[in-house]
Amino acid sequence: MRKVVWMLCTAAVLATSTGCLIPLYSGDPIRRAQQLIYTSEDLRAITDEWERIWFLDQPSHMTPWRTHGGIL
Repeated sequence: MRKVVWMLCTAAVLATSTGCLIPLYSGDPIRRAQQLIYTSEDLRAITDEWERIWFLDQPSHMTPWRTHGGIL
């Protein structure tokens, strides 16, 4: 009987919660939009930082065409 009650309570909690118990963003639409902009800018900066660390933002000196490399 206890298992059934625990399963019903767990199902009720999981069915009524949408995401997290504590909301991540504000309920005010203006402030929520500002928070979402800040979050997306932080995520965009991560990729720029990753490219800078691995030197992927440097210009490529390789030719776009295949070269033979041997004596013709």
